[in-house]
Amino acid sequence: MSDYVIETCGLTKKYGEQISVSDLSMHVRKGRIYGLLGRNGAGKTTTMRMLLGLTMPTSGEVKILGRPLHGNEKNILPRTGSLIESPGFYPNLTGTENLEIFARLRGLKGSKYIRDALEVVNLPYRDKKLFSQYSLGMKQRLAIALAVMHNPELLILDEPINGLDPIGIAEMRGFIRGLCDDAGKTILISSHILSEISLLADDVGIIDHGVLLEEESLEKLEAKNGKYFRFTVSNAPLAANLLQSRLGIQRVKADNAHELTVRDLHLDAGAAVRLFVDAGLSVSDAHLYENTLEDYFKQVTGGEGIA
Repeated sequence: MSDYVIETCGLTKKYGEQISVSDLSMHVRKGRIYGLLGRNGAGKTTTMRMLLGLTMPTSGEVKILGRPLHGNEKNILPRTGSLIESPGFYPNLTGTENLEIFARLRGLKGSKYIRDALEVVNLPYRDKKLFSQYSLGMKQRLAIALAVMHNPELLILDEPINGLDPIGIAEMRGFIRGLCDDAGKTILISSHILSEISLLADDVGIIDHGVLLEEESLEKLEAKNGKYFRFTVSNAPLAANLLQSRLGIQRVKADNAHELTVRDLHLDAGAAVRLFVDAGLSVSDAHLYENTLEDYFKQVTGGEGIA
């Protein structure tokens, strides 16, 4: 049986001549938080709507919980909770009263479902405050409570921290992390806020202009973005060859005719410079740098950074 709770192959959505999502193949592993990272308009929401059967793909396949989505919606979607757009809560009712209506629509009997969902997001049961009096953070928390009320195995959350203040963001992060670590949920979360994805996700997919450019565990992404040496020399390809043949350094790349990047931190920079000089190369710069995920996002997307 596949370890993937969500698996897509060649998922594509076109609106006329405009391609919103292109040939997307993503893999969300069980019991982990997958962060779909991209700028506004990158295709995140369209992807999530296709995963929930709200938007039909132009082409490609979607598997949820090991089964093809289309044709099995009645069996799959009840095991999934989502927050794609703000639910239609009634402003003149309390949070509990709103959840009671949704519970009846879903055939959930008894107050335990509602009590447990409100406890997850730290909202009181039977509070007298009306939904219209809720702060944005409380509204988002009630939406999360609605998403988890039927105890789904999978959660798909589109920008759940969007618009929240720093305290609300920290609280939401705690709720989501707890749902994964303590309740065993698999969670797909989208965001345009890189710092939050880096604090929350186990795995990251970078999407830009509808194309999934990178899919990797956060641990491996951080390893890719660690420290590295940069040399400026008179002949970078020759310098790279020298490091490989003489010093056994493998993670080396001549970026152009004069710049050389080495990601093997076992390298003795002094020994490398002496090797270059002895070979008749001139060295104008040798420096140790440290990349950030912001730098990596720019590198992968070939554009500006992200918040």
